[in-house]
Amino acid sequence: MGEHAPDRGIPFVKMHGLGNDYVFIDGEEVAVPDPPAMSRRVSDRRRGIGSDGLILLLPPEAGGDIRMRMFNADGSEAEMCGNGIRCLVAMAVDHGRVATDARRVRVETLAGLREAFVADVGAGPVARITGDMGPPSFGPAAVGADPAGLLAIGPGEDEAAARGLHPAVAGHPEADAARWWLVSMGNPHAVAFVPDAEAVDLHAIGPPVERHRAFPARINAHLASVLAPDAILMRTWERGSGPTDACGTGACAVAAAAIRAGLVERRVRVRLPGGELLIDWPEGRSVRMTG
Repeated sequence: MGEHAPDRGIPFVKMHGLGNDYVFIDGEEVAVPDPPAMSRRVSDRRRGIGSDGLILLLPPEAGGDIRMRMFNADGSEAEMCGNGIRCLVAMAVDHGRVATDARRVRVETLAGLREAFVADVGAGPVARITGDMGPPSFGPAAVGADPAGLLAIGPGEDEAAARGLHPAVAGHPEADAARWWLVSMGNPHAVAFVPDAEAVDLHAIGPPVERHRAFPARINAHLASVLAPDAILMRTWERGSGPTDACGTGACAVAAAAIRAGLVERRVRVRLPGGELLIDWPEGRSVRMTG
């Protein structure tokens, strides 16, 4: 494994939500002095453990039950991760950080306090956990965008969608013509609805959208197609990690944008390469995800 091998002797757990996989370390058991470097090392799929990033389970500091720090595969720290929260809560229950019969766990993140609702813990290796991701926010300000970097903004009083991200999507007519919805779920997302998300070259579009000059802190990029009033297909390019099998907050952002645009119902199944998430956004309430 060479010099890129993870530090020896550090206990870890590897878990995934629909194939969105992370290395988890219990920060109460072992200190990680340089999490960005550790994330780059463990995420390497040839010389490390292989993952979409690193997540630390830490003691709470602001009224939660547990605290989460999440690092992408490139070492950059993200505000939160939907699939990661669900896995982290399962780990917290297993490690006794919260009561084994807990049905609600409050998770401190850089995006604020999030809640997870637990079912089936103890019934087997897989727990069914619903994440309360909070309400979505729309528009350039919500995702920290520089409006000067966008070709056009609107429509709507909240400036929810950018009309174009040229030249990032130049040469890809479907994506170039799409309205890129700008949605924050505590972390930033750009969502484009196209006729066939599987036909668009995600590897060509993802990197330039992620690093577009309009997004100084970069952004998660998603291509989505509405299949039915209760079904969406999506593919995701995660900021700092590249293409992933699933993205929980991304699925919430895609569903919220589709609901806001009147394309789907408020309870919708989102199909990702790794499986399916059920997203529920009752009017005036938070977005919830179950997988």
